[in-house]
Amino acid sequence: MTAVELRWIELLVMGVQVAVVRRSAASCYAVELSGLGSPRRGRPGIGEGDWMLFNSFEFLLFFPFVLVLYYAIPARGAQWFLLIASYFFYACWEPHYLVLIWMSTLVDYLVGLRLGRAKGLHARRWLLAASLTANLGILFVFKYFNFFNSAVTGLADWMGWSYRVPNLDVLLPVGISFYTFQTLAYTIDVYRGRRLPESSLLHFSMYVAFFPQLVAGPIERSERLIPQLQRRAPIDVARWKTGLFLILWGFFKKTVLADNLALYVNPVFANPAGHTGLPLWIGTLFFAMQIYCDFSGYSDIAIGAAKMLGIDLMVNFRNPYHARSISEFWRRWHISLSTWFRDYLYIPLGGSKGGRVQTGFNLLVVFLLSGLWHGANWTFLIWGALHGLAMVVTVFARASTQRAGLAAQRLGCGWGWSFLCW
Repeated sequence: MTAVELRWIELLVMGVQVAVVRRSAASCYAVELSGLGSPRRGRPGIGEGDWMLFNSFEFLLFFPFVLVLYYAIPARGAQWFLLIASYFFYACWEPHYLVLIWMSTLVDYLVGLRLGRAKGLHARRWLLAASLTANLGILFVFKYFNFFNSAVTGLADWMGWSYRVPNLDVLLPVGISFYTFQTLAYTIDVYRGRRLPESSLLHFSMYVAFFPQLVAGPIERSERLIPQLQRRAPIDVARWKTGLFLILWGFFKKTVLADNLALYVNPVFANPAGHTGLPLWIGTLFFAMQIYCDFSGYSDIAIGAAKMLGIDLMVNFRNPYHARSISEFWRRWHISLSTWFRDYLYIPLGGSKGGRVQTGFNLLVVFLLSGLWHGANWTFLIWGALHGLAMVVTVFARASTQRAGLAAQRLGCGWGWSFLCW
């Protein structure tokens, strides 16, 4: 390790140490936009087991313990150990909801095997429908039922109808949106014939529950992740150095940058009426920076931890605020989610093949559902609609946008992400 690398790590560690001492709770808005969760039982944050956050002291003890034992025990036992460690990690958030992960795992594992043997298109469609119903049904009950039930209740009251169905008193299972999309991607790929069914329940369970990316992504594809989980990679010092750097860099972005920006952002967003002029503008600008540092920091920690375990996860952010258009922004921001919606919703709807009107409609549908994926409330639905409309405008104005100078495009996008994106 060179002197420059050692100095980088030293500075990052010092920064994280300072930030941990001064640490405050991150904004609930940032938590929701990252997809980690949303307010549960009326209080913001992630929930009862939030002591296993990546930036917690407990995780700093948990991960080295897992890393050492993973490489110390025999290879076959190491796979079982990694699966048990992943389940323990999730149980620290909410142990009861391990049942949901097991249900999702078993359903899609069995559906995948049946799809591999099914010959007729009719039978294959029924199997795919069973997987979609089971996974999206669980997601709807725990994440969306109360939102839609409250909307129907409000509409019924406005229309003078009698409708009284109580909301469910349930916690939002952390990471459910992530692992649901990941298992659905596997089933759809098997249905399309893009991959063979996974015969090992152990390897498929590891694919669903791999703890570095279980609660905050990236949302991985089975053809990329499962082969890496089928064998334990040998210890590679270069990989460990890269992984450690990513972990420390993620800690720095999360605890030094995001959490300190939250000290200014949270009061502004909690009481916008009490702030005017420049403080509101600064709060909006800082929030755009905070949400990026918060979410990309988590992604960096996940990618770094996985890399030290011998697993390569996809890059989830590529300097999104350097984008020159809203479409380029979404090719750089939360890439694993954007590509998921592209491959499993946008393209099946027809993509851009049906002309500009059809393309605009497809984009609007995708971004409305993307908004709901991020959070079950009207704020996120409107947020998704605004991004969808911006994408539609981009489609219709692409020619004039391409004629604009590079400087003008960057300036426009810079103002856009600062004051409109979030």
